[in-house]
Amino acid sequence: MANARSRRQVRQSRALGIALTPKAVKYFEKRPYGPGEHGRARKRSESDYAVRLKEKQRLRAQYGIREAQLRRTFDEARKGSGLTGENLVELLEMRLDALVLRSGFARTMAQARQAVVHRHILVDGKLVDRPSFRVKPGQVIQVKPRSQVMVPFQVAAASAHRDVLGELPPYLDVSLEKLRAQLVRRPKREEVPITCDVQLVVEHYSR
Repeated sequence: MANARSRRQVRQSRALGIALTPKAVKYFEKRPYGPGEHGRARKRSESDYAVRLKEKQRLRAQYGIREAQLRRTFDEARKGSGLTGENLVELLEMRLDALVLRSGFARTMAQARQAVVHRHILVDGKLVDRPSFRVKPGQVIQVKPRSQVMVPFQVAAASAHRDVLGELPPYLDVSLEKLRAQLVRRPKREEVPITCDVQLVVEHYSR
């Protein structure tokens, strides 16, 4: 099952033009074109609708969420002050699973979500098992003390995931050896490490 999931992720990465997981990177570098027998063929120019749809799919895939979840977040972002696209990314980035990943407690979004669902993560000392939980500035995320001795979290505490995740974003204050992180403020779009033209996503939902 893991191999089948990995193949799906690689195929999706090639279809969307971005590597969604570390494992997909090496395959994507070897085959930087779409999947299928016609993947190498020169494509016809895409319609405006197709371009906007693909960008929306890219955003959804990077957070690993369902269409309904993204749509609800977009509706919330549109009601807020400021630019809708920037609000959208900021709200998505404050999901608990996203912050578990950015903090370096997991290597992929799927692993981060699993850590939350399997009840390994505390927010302000309270167990939270909903990946979509919205973390507020000032709140502290921590791996449950009883879970910290588990091998995946010991690996994380040794900073083993930083080579994949890159620099720690400035909106997080992280102590990896303690498997503890605090959201110090609301993220800004330019600080969030995703590949997406959010204006195209806004245009897609506003059509």
